[in-house]
Amino acid sequence: MLMRTDPFRELDRISRDVLSPRAWSAPTVMPMDAYREGDEYVVAFDLPGVTPGAIDIDVERNMLTVKAERRPAEHAGTVQRELSERPLGVFSRQIMLADSLDTEHISADYDAGVLTLRIPIAERAKPRKISIGRVGDRKQIDA
Repeated sequence: MLMRTDPFRELDRISRDVLSPRAWSAPTVMPMDAYREGDEYVVAFDLPGVTPGAIDIDVERNMLTVKAERRPAEHAGTVQRELSERPLGVFSRQIMLADSLDTEHISADYDAGVLTLRIPIAERAKPRKISIGRVGDRKQIDA
């Protein structure tokens, strides 16, 4: 049997379940990190225990939506659960992407419970040099 060392954690869990019961399929937020690496943005989501087939990534206009589902483990026979702290159900996160990102070329990798999305910066948004012409180089059009 597992023993808890924090009696208030169990009280918090009970009060959360009683005061705001949530359906099994109600979306929960997933932790993420986002940073720029060279010419792309990287967004990493923590999704431990989720199979790659249970992850859904959509982009509509500039809205990126990531949904994942973690189901209870299938146990052979009857199991009496002593402790359950890992969240189950549907996890969801939406991010509004800037117009300067190329949503047509997003790549996704899933390794060790971390979903990593790489979003390239659009060519039109990259810094570029503008050359300055001289006035004497202009050609005049005669009408």
